Amino acid sequence: MASLDIFVDQYINYLVFEKGLSEKSIESYSSDLSNYLEFLKQKGIKDITQTDTPLILKHMIALRESGLGSKSCARHLITLRGFYKFLAQEKILEFDPAKLIDLPKSGLKLPDVLSVSEINLLLNIPDSNKPLGKRNSAMLELLYAAGLRVSELVNLKFLDVNLEACFVRVMGKGSKERIVPFGLFARNKIDDYINNSRPLLLKNRISQYLFVARAGKPMTRQGFWKLLKQYVKQAGIRKKVTPHSFRHSFASHLLEGGADLRTVQVMLGHVDISSTQIYTHVARDHLRQIHEKYHPRG
Repeated sequence: MASLDIFVDQYINYLVFEKGLSEKSIESYSSDLSNYLEFLKQKGIKDITQTDTPLILKHMIALRESGLGSKSCARHLITLRGFYKFLAQEKILEFDPAKLIDLPKSGLKLPDVLSVSEINLLLNIPDSNKPLGKRNSAMLELLYAAGLRVSELVNLKFLDVNLEACFVRVMGKGSKERIVPFGLFARNKIDDYINNSRPLLLKNRISQYLFVARAGKPMTRQGFWKLLKQYVKQAGIRKKVTPHSFRHSFASHLLEGGADLRTVQVMLGHVDISSTQIYTHVARDHLRQIHEKYHPRG
């Protein structure tokens, strides 16, 4: 098993030093691969070249039969696909045996995606005549406009946002920096907040953070989550809505509008495009509806 362990170590080092994945992600990949190596050991496999597509499928079936949920099984498959892709790229294997295995359709369940009308309804709830309303409105607009994680939103520095060029610099998972554009709606809301609300909230204090609370301290995830729940209730939306729902909606609406998957991957900051592929079913549903509505034989 020594050679198998060495290849796993090489892949983990690749994820750490070249991909810059977070510690939590590395732990997940390591756990999945350790599980896979134990499976290979039970099958008497000592050389990675002895593995093939049917063997990987047997491992996936064994995981499912052990009671592992669909989402966890899909995560294991994502891990193995990344591992084998790496082995093929490094010429350790002549071909990638995991490439032919698709993710199960129900493997990665996408939380409720808000419709465009529901997004618009929520974005119009904050009272833009009040300082806190201006701040909250700007936060909601930027969250949706740039597809940010809530942690990225509340940790934004004042200098991270370029209103003239309409882009925001984000430090994502694994300390990966990305640049994401946003539109005029978000720019106008942020500009209004900076000029007419932020100074009132700071009260002569200085803060490096863009979004601040009453005492001049940065907004917290909990604080934003609390105000979002209030707005969802006011809007009468019955879906389960979290700050991450805006990120899911951002990706889904882009794909529905015709954006390619690679572009959405870059804006979301996903290292592996398989993480972005969970949104494609939304686009497929939309395309099917368009076909049924407009095609003469739909």
